[in-house]
Amino acid sequence: MHILIIHQAFASLNEPGGTRHYELAQVLIARGHRVTVIASPVSYLTGFPSPARGRGARGEGDITILRASVYSAHHKSFIHRVLAFFSFMLSSFWIGLGVKNVDVVWGTSPPIFQGVTALILARLKGAKFLFEVRDLWPRFAIAVGVLRNYWLIRASEWLERMLYRSADRVMVNSPAYVSYVKDRGARLVELIPNGADPSMFDPADNGADFRSEHHLEDNFVAMYAGAHGMSNDLEVVLEAARQLEDVPEVEVVFVGDGKEKSALMARAAAMSLPNVTFLSSVPKTGMAEALAASDACIAILKPLEEYKWTYPNKVFDYMAAGRPVALAIDGVIREVVEAADCGLFAAPGNPSALAEVIRQLAGDRAKSRAMGLRGRKYLEAHFSRETMAGKLLNMLEAMTAERKS
Repeated sequence: MHILIIHQAFASLNEPGGTRHYELAQVLIARGHRVTVIASPVSYLTGFPSPARGRGARGEGDITILRASVYSAHHKSFIHRVLAFFSFMLSSFWIGLGVKNVDVVWGTSPPIFQGVTALILARLKGAKFLFEVRDLWPRFAIAVGVLRNYWLIRASEWLERMLYRSADRVMVNSPAYVSYVKDRGARLVELIPNGADPSMFDPADNGADFRSEHHLEDNFVAMYAGAHGMSNDLEVVLEAARQLEDVPEVEVVFVGDGKEKSALMARAAAMSLPNVTFLSSVPKTGMAEALAASDACIAILKPLEEYKWTYPNKVFDYMAAGRPVALAIDGVIREVVEAADCGLFAAPGNPSALAEVIRQLAGDRAKSRAMGLRGRKYLEAHFSRETMAGKLLNMLEAMTAERKS
């Protein structure tokens, strides 16, 4: 079976960003299947060139990665991001025409426009079309105020419904998305949640080298690791840090990048926060070391109704690392954390609530440690990447069988 993935923000283990697709592809290849990825040569998270550029570059594990030309100023504004999305939609289509003997074309959204590329390529090649919904676009873009024009909203909603109706399968990564996509025309929907590979993390590691390098030593490190974007509500974390100045052992550490990072750093400087550290993004190969240096990990999104439906990738990485979660996201991911008993909930958008949660975790390190280990055990049982890949493989094999019949 040959799977073609159209994914502008695809990241290998040596790149910053989410590696769900890389990890799933590795399992597919290990089972004897071929995977080709068409991706951007520019990291969506950092805006800098990806380590492996050029058409025909091969990633680890013999994933064929083809890099399509793209407009690279997507961090500047909404218009620039749209130009980047459209440029990738066109260039990935052109490159995709040259990929032969494809059984399934897998398009992933957001950005939704690469779903159009995947649909057309699937039809031209007589392949099955798998449309993956990682975020509910344009619903989330409307909710955060990025998409406001009436006619653009209507056109985006039409495009969304068209892709749902046209897909041979719609794959979602959160149970809350299932009814949403069905209500908008999806026929066959498969839930393959986000998860993590527990073998990438060692809960017993205390990250001593990372702590020493960044002068964290004996601090209680409350770490946020991930994108620094408008949805992440990281100003709330800064205000929580201000309220924690009376607990001198607590250090709030931001690891990652994104278009809001410079503004956040300027804000922290203006607040004269002595207990905040900003670090560069790290590739997945370095994430285990970074999380090992933490005592608790922060997951946060803006207090929007739509974000109650999400399964953020970072929470599963935190659980795999065996670290307790300071969770400022309500909804389905709260249900996971509470079922695992691996963290404490703070009302989204409330700096005082987040500060109190971190204060509690720092106040009883043994209890916090036990929480983290419970999260690791729960992830191994319910959300390991190997389990998710098995579900994906079953779905892809069913799609291929339908194509042959």
